[in-house]
Amino acid sequence: MKTIKNKTTKPLRVPLPRGKTVHLGPAKSGQITTEAAEHPALKKMVDAGEIELIDDGGESSTGGPGGAGGSGARHGHGGGGVMRRSGDR
Repeated sequence: MKTIKNKTTKPLRVPLPRGKTVHLGPAKSGQITTEAAEHPALKKMVDAGEIELIDDGGESSTGGPGGAGGSGARHGHGGGGVMRRSGDR
C-alpha cells in the first residue's frame, strides 16, 4: 500500500485504474495500492506537485500481536450484558 497526500488547499479528485477515483480534501491523505501508483494520470499529478506519494514500506496500520489495533474485532457483537425483551408485554 502507498499513501497519497493532497498538497494543495483545494479538494482533489485523483484518478485511479479501472475508472476509480479517490477524493482528497485539502491537506488530507488516503491509501492506494502499489499497482495504482503506476497509473499515468496519478504520476502526472505527482509531477505537478499537487499530491505527494509516500511509500508505507509494507507495514500494516492495524498492529501485530500484542499491538494496539484490531483487538476489538475478535469479540464479535458483544453486547454489554443487556437482554432485549421481545414479544407481548
